[in-house]
Amino acid sequence: MIGEPPDNGTSVSNSNPDVRVLLLDDEPANLHLRTAILRQHGYSCVPASTIEEATEAFNNIDIAVLDYHLGSGRFGTEVASHLRRNRPQVPIIILSATLERHFGGAEDMHLLKGYSSIDDLLSALSSLKAKRLGSPVVVDARDFFYSRISLSIGSDVLVQIFDDHGVWLYCNDAAAEYLGQTRDWFPGRCVFDEMPTLMRDWRDVLRTVAQTRETYIDRTRRGLLALPRHGEQNVTWSVLAFPITLHDSRTGVVLTARILERSSSFFA
Repeated sequence: MIGEPPDNGTSVSNSNPDVRVLLLDDEPANLHLRTAILRQHGYSCVPASTIEEATEAFNNIDIAVLDYHLGSGRFGTEVASHLRRNRPQVPIIILSATLERHFGGAEDMHLLKGYSSIDDLLSALSSLKAKRLGSPVVVDARDFFYSRISLSIGSDVLVQIFDDHGVWLYCNDAAAEYLGQTRDWFPGRCVFDEMPTLMRDWRDVLRTVAQTRETYIDRTRRGLLALPRHGEQNVTWSVLAFPITLHDSRTGVVLTARILERSSSFFA
C-alpha cells in the first residue's frame, strides 16, 4: 500500500534523527499517511488520535503538529494551549481546513489543509526544529491562501487581489514594487482612496467582474496605471481581471498584469 511506514518503524532518511514530532489527528487515514511520510523523511513520529493521547506524549516530543478540528466540539488549540503552558519551548503547527479563523494564539505556525502540500509541512518542520523561544511566528490562513494563488500565476506577474469595493486583500512582491510600497502596506486599504488618479480606470472593471463573475482582458499600451510610469510609454501590457471566491464567501477579483513586449518606437 502506498504510504505504508517501514515495517520496523525506522526512517528511510537520517536527516532528522533527533527530532520527535507529535502528530494529532482524529482521522486514522490522515494520521497514518502523515506518520509514514514524516518517518520516510527522517522524523521520529509520535501519532495520537485523541487529546488524551497527545497530552501523555508531551514530555517526549520536540515539535507538535495538531489538527484543528478533532470532532465532538474539540480543537487542537486546546492541546496547543496546554502544551504551551507545560513546555513553552516546543514549536506548534496547527493544520486546519478552514479560512474563517485567524490563528494568533499559542501556536507558532498555521498551515491550511487542502492548500498546503507535504512540502509545506516539511518546510515548516525544518524551520522550527531549532526549537526557538520568543514571539510566535503566526501565518494568517488568508494570506497563505492568496499567496498560493500568486505562486501558481508566477513571481514575474504583478498580482493584486481585491474585494468588490477595491479593498486590497493581497499584493505580491512584483506588484508592490511596481506600485512603490511594501507588501504589508496594501491589505485593508482601498485602491481608489489611496491611488484615485493612478488606478481610476479599474473601478468599473473590478466592480463588474465581481458582480457578473465575467473575465476582463486588456492588452493595450495603456498599461496597468492610468498614468504610465517614467519610461513605460513604449510597452504593451497584458492585464487580466478574473473573479475569485474570497475567504468569507464574497466574490473578489484577481488583477494580474505583465508586459507583453517593449518597442523602440511608440505610435499613438
